[in-house]
Amino acid sequence: RFESLRRTCCPSELDFIRSLSRCKKWDAQGGKSKVFFAKTLDDRFIIKQVTKTELESFVKFGPAYFKYLSDSINTRSPTCLAKILGIYQVSSKHLKGGKESKMDVLVMENLLFRRKVTRLYDLKGSSRSRYNPDTSGSNKVLLDQNLIEAMPTSPIFVGSKAKRLLERAVWNDTSFLALVDVMDYSLLVGVDEEKHELVLGIIDFMRQYTWDKHLETWVKTTGILGGQNAPPTVISPQQYKKRFRKAMTAYFLMVPDQWSPPTIAPSGSQTDLCEENTQG
Repeated sequence: RFESLRRTCCPSELDFIRSLSRCKKWDAQGGKSKVFFAKTLDDRFIIKQVTKTELESFVKFGPAYFKYLSDSINTRSPTCLAKILGIYQVSSKHLKGGKESKMDVLVMENLLFRRKVTRLYDLKGSSRSRYNPDTSGSNKVLLDQNLIEAMPTSPIFVGSKAKRLLERAVWNDTSFLALVDVMDYSLLVGVDEEKHELVLGIIDFMRQYTWDKHLETWVKTTGILGGQNAPPTVISPQQYKKRFRKAMTAYFLMVPDQWSPPTIAPSGSQTDLCEENTQG
């Protein structure tokens, strides 16, 4: 099934193998889990360590994932799921003692390939613990509260067509993810100011709503460990879907275009901005 997906997304299997043969360890910004990350030297693919729980989850919903992506591609239905193109087990033997270690990894498309991104956001639709105080340096991953804070001065504008496309893609993807009991995913958003475009993709959708997530929700809502009245960081897939959709609609502001009802005649610069966003 992975091979079939790769034939659609990256037709040359040889090029795919060539990319994977040259990788370097990568310190991915924004991730809380201390898992192994690598990136291919040509910047095309990202390699991420998969935990046992994530692997077990994917084995369960994998067939539905392949069908969903295949249907989306064939019917040209909008989707912004970041494509997972393979899952492998890497074995290595230590030279001293010959001890063998194994690691499961996934290979995912790099959404920011050939992009000059000036702002990068990881958005979950939650405000709890979603602020990065360190915004200095390039490729810093900003979170929901950073975006909300920046909205009055530097909001993210999109044209009406782009906004509708984004909402349809998010609606389709969240419906699928809720159906297979997945939550805690993020929308990765890169602002490419050079091309006046947004780069979008839903990432971190490998984990299902298992009993330990149920327990965390119960602890937070009952207050048994002092967490009462604080919104839980982990909620059910259906609740997560609704919150995610609502937030993503609010985060991106629509610029009126030529189809919008006229209220105030735009200046020349505003007209240019509308055209750029519509094209983007």
